[in-house]
Amino acid sequence: MLSRLDLRSAFRAGAPVLLLLLLPAAALAQGWPRILEGAELERVMPPGFYFEGQSAATQMRNAAAAQLGPRRFVMAGLVDTSGYSSDVQAKYQGFIVTDSPITVGGTRLPTGAYGFGFTPGWLNVMDVGGRRVLSVRTRDDARLQRPRPLVMADAQNGVRLYAGRSFVLISSR
Repeated sequence: MLSRLDLRSAFRAGAPVLLLLLLPAAALAQGWPRILEGAELERVMPPGFYFEGQSAATQMRNAAAAQLGPRRFVMAGLVDTSGYSSDVQAKYQGFIVTDSPITVGGTRLPTGAYGFGFTPGWLNVMDVGGRRVLSVRTRDDARLQRPRPLVMADAQNGVRLYAGRSFVLISSR
């Protein structure tokens, strides 16, 4: 018969193995992606963004972020472009920062920080020097009850980044 000491030793030896088996299941149970709100959003969102030689403040009321997995985030925010020239204001409205590769509207976007601008039917993404990195078609969501200038919402295969009723799907790679 096993003594109590033998059972305790067996449990101590097996507990780390059991923990390692359960951690991946716990991570899957988190339900990625997850939209961040409140203090979590404020913790990850940069207070400003640099684009074409200038910095602009983030409009926190028009900022959104999602956690795509353990230590994997994507965030977007509109910025105050009042100090920018009219040609920059016409193409640049905000920023996207991702700490891992993602797809935006089905097109790969590497890890990095980018400026973006929505134009009718398109989302244009640029590097911080203003050079276009990608352009993807947007879709409209006529069922959206209260469109806002910028928001992220859960979607079946990722998150939707909305500008009013126009959106693109962002997903992890």
